[in-house]
Amino acid sequence: MKNFLFMTVILLATVVAINAQPDSKSILRRGDALVVQEKYKLAIEEYGKVSSRDRDSYARAIYNIGVCYYELWQTDEAIAFYKRAIELKDGNYPRASYALGVALEDQNRTIEARDAYEQAMSASHGEFARATYRLGLLEAKKGEFQKAATLFREAAARAGEHVPASHNNLGVMLARLGFLKEAEQEFIIAVRTAGGRFDDAAHNLSLCRSLTAATMRSYKLSVL
Repeated sequence: MKNFLFMTVILLATVVAINAQPDSKSILRRGDALVVQEKYKLAIEEYGKVSSRDRDSYARAIYNIGVCYYELWQTDEAIAFYKRAIELKDGNYPRASYALGVALEDQNRTIEARDAYEQAMSASHGEFARATYRLGLLEAKKGEFQKAATLFREAAARAGEHVPASHNNLGVMLARLGFLKEAEQEFIIAVRTAGGRFDDAAHNLSLCRSLTAATMRSYKLSVL
């Protein structure tokens, strides 16, 4: 009888211990709340409590720790955690791949950044438009205006905060390629989709119209 009671106590203690295990979702919520307050070091500690046995939550926690390190200007640490999060998801973590690309760009590791953005696009089947947008910027910096235009056009076709900038940059690429009327339309769309609050696009629109008018005057003079 005593042994039975002892075993019962052990079983009850085990159940209590299991129930006392911290809930991954609650930990993540607490960590997220600390991030909103910009208490990144405390958030890192909180995310670190997520059990590796909960693979999805653990991968998210690792990614979030990377975000915290990035906000703390500890880019090397951020990169390491982004890579770990991607590994945990077997390469299928578009958000982490994109964040990795941004961090790598900060360190002027352009080739690696390109690979990270392409991984984000592949993992999302082309749906992660911010990665497409960043690839467009990389091509534009190289002077590959046609390739950049294609990427900005693809990004602009996907909903998100990147849309106004995508149309603006597409306009710039088209203007560089000599398609001023098409560029003008993109600047108009950029201003409209930004709710009329996009000074750079408005400036580009004005400049594009001036260039178009100057081209037309030159054409008329040459005809005469």
